[in-house]
Amino acid sequence: MTDAPVRRPAVRDHVALGIAMMLLGDFLFSANDAMGKWLVATYTVGQVLLIRSGAALLVMAPMIHRAGWRILIPTERPWTQVSRVALSIVELIAFYAAAVHLPIADVMTFYLAGPIYVAALSPWLLGERVGWRRWTAIAVGFVGVLIALKPSPETLSAPALISIFGSFAFALIVIQSRQLRNTPDLTLVFWQTAGAFAAGLVIAPFSWVPPTPRDWGLLAALGVVAMVAHLCINRALKLAPAAVVAPFQYTLLIWALVFGWTVFGDVPKTDMLIGGVIIVGAGLFIFERQKKVAPEAAETSVQDVV
Repeated sequence: MTDAPVRRPAVRDHVALGIAMMLLGDFLFSANDAMGKWLVATYTVGQVLLIRSGAALLVMAPMIHRAGWRILIPTERPWTQVSRVALSIVELIAFYAAAVHLPIADVMTFYLAGPIYVAALSPWLLGERVGWRRWTAIAVGFVGVLIALKPSPETLSAPALISIFGSFAFALIVIQSRQLRNTPDLTLVFWQTAGAFAAGLVIAPFSWVPPTPRDWGLLAALGVVAMVAHLCINRALKLAPAAVVAPFQYTLLIWALVFGWTVFGDVPKTDMLIGGVIIVGAGLFIFERQKKVAPEAAETSVQDVV
């Protein structure tokens, strides 16, 4: 009696699962951001960084043990590694500081402009050639940012500027991640998380608010949920081509609108919605062009944007 042939999953099954993992990861990131916004209304940014990052480091410990502790020694571009960690600390502080005062959808709109900043800076920092089509999309994307920001003495608030500053720092992190392609993801995530933990250790004691037992769990969940979201995104990129799953990263804005409305009662402004649509459209076009002229860079950018 012969064994029945083993059925191999079809490629389209892998792609469908990859899309599902990307959608799940984006949902978890959005839920994490909403929970973070809720917590920083009571606790300081330093506390959030400390407890969130400490929990994430605990989750990573078994992974590091399996991979070997030597993986934590970065050998590629040491100063770029240090700069990336510093930028990640600045970006996290800016995100939470802005989220205290702005609707989560507003903050996410500004952050989704990150790929536009990356494309604009890539000729100088990455030596990439940017053609006229992408320069046009970059200009359109900046128009979207201006529409969302609606600059005037009344609307140009400090939280909005902090959010834009954070999104610019995020774009620099993406660029430096491209420069560190040969460094394992686990190494990058560990030092990024360890840097945030160290920053929390320094900042938190100056204005410590004793958390309730429930909030201890929620603060720790920030780090755990973020780690699970990263795992979902990484798995999505292994199951399906980056070109297929990349557009789904913009569901982050949809979830931000949903959480903002249902949890915080934030009704999105018309100019923010218009600006968000323009930013998303410009970002998608830039990615499509990047996919054609530099597939490797496009695939790397997806991992960092989400």
